[in-house]
Parts: sequence; structure tokens; C-alpha cells
Amino acid sequence: MGKVFRPTVDTSAGGTNQARLRAHNERLILSIIQRHGEIAKSELAKLAGLTPQAVTIIIRALENDGLLLRGEPRRGKVGQPSIPMSLNPKGAYSIGLKIGRRRADLILMDFTGQQVALRHKVYPYPEPGKILEFIRSGLKPLLNELPASEWQKIVGIGVAMPFSLWDWADKIAAPPGTMDAWREFDIKKEIEKLSDLPVLIENDATSACGAELVYGRSSNIADFIYFFIGSFIGGGIVLNHAVYRGKTGNAGAIAPMPVIGPNGKASQLLEHASIYVLEKQLRENGIDPSPLWLSPDNWDEFDDLVFEWAAVVAKNLALAILASCSVIDFDAAIIDGSIPEKIRAKIVELTRLELAQLDLQGIDPPLVEMGTTANDARVMGSASLPLFARYFLDKNTI
Repeated sequence: MGKVFRPTVDTSAGGTNQARLRAHNERLILSIIQRHGEIAKSELAKLAGLTPQAVTIIIRALENDGLLLRGEPRRGKVGQPSIPMSLNPKGAYSIGLKIGRRRADLILMDFTGQQVALRHKVYPYPEPGKILEFIRSGLKPLLNELPASEWQKIVGIGVAMPFSLWDWADKIAAPPGTMDAWREFDIKKEIEKLSDLPVLIENDATSACGAELVYGRSSNIADFIYFFIGSFIGGGIVLNHAVYRGKTGNAGAIAPMPVIGPNGKASQLLEHASIYVLEKQLRENGIDPSPLWLSPDNWDEFDDLVFEWAAVVAKNLALAILASCSVIDFDAAIIDGSIPEKIRAKIVELTRLELAQLDLQGIDPPLVEMGTTANDARVMGSASLPLFARYFLDKNTI
């Protein structure tokens, strides 16, 4: 089968040349604007440590490439009016794929992180062949949301997925052996067969953490620990405004963190703060748990059991936050997840109360806040990978 998507890239000089690598100072300017939003050239020069003349030249080049937009002039008390610059949403696009334990999402995202189109597929457990078919069938409808002339601005495909998927087969009730195919499956290579675009892979929870850092309200927090409550809890670490990945890319995995279970013995955090625990409880009570992933924004029919589960989650998150802050002096602990907003808000509220009851001598307790990217965090993080690889300076941000 031929390529599903083969971009036509303009490699002529100037104009909309999206192919050439951005120079260091161009990436610096784009990174500052991405982080701060609309900003005047004079302020850009100060933050970048460049002369106003150098910034003017760089901005002109980025405007010519269609990556920046000029705002309305702002008049001050004296001098010429300042003209704020911002990222052009139509300057570049990226495709993101999130592979979850119960659901896959495919997104087309613009240069500012806004969703252009989204498709999803729900399944009892992920299988390589079905994931590939989802991509193959989903790419063209996704691309058709853009004029064909804009396709050349798509810079890559990012993939966010759990590492070692086969290790979780028993907890998601997958038939024995069905997840083993992932052991030898090279998803990067297989997706590259469908498109001439570059493909980048990242851990799903790390991608969610990156999306919260870049697109969420946590972008102004220098150091935070991030908890993402999905089928299995995961997370990430942000230090000095950058995601810390660790030597294997799995720093801040969170799930294996030891906590004290109801029997008084140490067990892993994932056994007490994951959606699969709630799913198991619903099944034991004769309740169909499928709305947990079919309707991740509305669990009203499960209120009683959900709030019991949320209380257990909060108790264990408080222990995990205390343990984390005894190692790194985090400014905040951000709690997010593929769960309804009112449930996330309740977990945050209960976690604050549980943390306040612990012995905090020796540490400054962090702020406990709710994340803002929620169910879209992982797929947004995946789509950000190619954009940051191509246009922005700090590769550690995603």
C-alpha cells in the first residue's frame, strides 16, 4: 500500500520555506514568543539578550516564512508605538497520536497548540494492527480539515504511548498473549511507512506533563511534579521550566512509587490511584464500567463509588507528594487526568486536606493545583513533539 500522506514541501528560497532548519536565534525568538504570548519587539530584545536591530531582522525573516503575526500598535506616553508579535496559528501544523490502554486519539494541531481536528477510537485493549488501521483510516479525514495547499506546513507526527505496554495486560483484562505483539512492534517504522513525515515517540505521561507545561496554566511555575490519573497513574517532573526526562525518558513515572496500602504494607501508587481500580470496583458491583472511557467528561451515574475511589486516590497522592517534596523542593504538585472536571477538583480538594494532616516538618508543602489540559493532555503533548523539534530552542520542554 502506498503512502497515506506525502507532503509537498516548498524548498525555494524565502517565502513559505518550511523545510530549512531554524537558526539558533530564530528558535530563541520563537521560544520566547511561544512562552510569553503576544510581546513587543523591544521586550523580545531584552529577554533574548539581542540588539533591537538583530531582533528586527529575525522577526522579518520569521514573518516572511509565515510564522509570526503583527498585532495592533500600542501607543505609550512617548516614542513610537510598539507593535506586539505573536505566533501565527497557520504558520505550521503537527499531527499527534496518543495510544492509551482503552482509547487512541489522533489530532491535527496548529502552531499555537489549538486543535484543528480530532478523531478517536475506543477498544477493550490496544493491538498494533488495529492502531495502524486507525491511523491509516484517520489521516486523510484529519488532513481534509485543511486546504491541500496547507499540507506542506505539517512538520511531523508525534506519538505518546505507555512504555512496555505488554506489562499491563492482566490489569486491563486483555486475553493472555494478545499484548505480546508490542514487544517486537516498531511503531515508528510502521507509521513512517504511511507518511513521509518524521515520527517522534514519547512516553504518554511525560507528553501530558509537557502539554501542561507549555499550554496549561502551569507554564509560569518553575518546578512542579505532575500526576496524570489515567487507566494507570503516571506523571512527570518539571525543573526550571523544562520537563526532566531522565536517562531512559521515564523520569517521574510515579506509578511505582511506594505508598502504604490498607493492609499496612507497602504497595505501588498505581494500585490505589488509577482508573483501573475504579473499573474493577464497578465490575465487582455488577456495573458496566465502559462509560469511564466512553464518556470521560461525565461519570455522574457512578457518583457514590467514584467519590469513595477519589478519597482513596487523594490519600495516596498526599503521601506521594510528601515523598517527592522530601527529595526535590517543588513549587507545586499538579493533578490532572482523563476524568471529569468535578472529580479532578474533588481529588485536588481532598489531597490538600490529606497533605495538611501529614507530618510536614522539614519541608515547605507545595501548592496543590488542578491541571488544565485534562483528557487532551497526552495527545496535545504528542503533537507538540515535531513542533518543538523543528521550531523551538529548548528540546527539554517536550
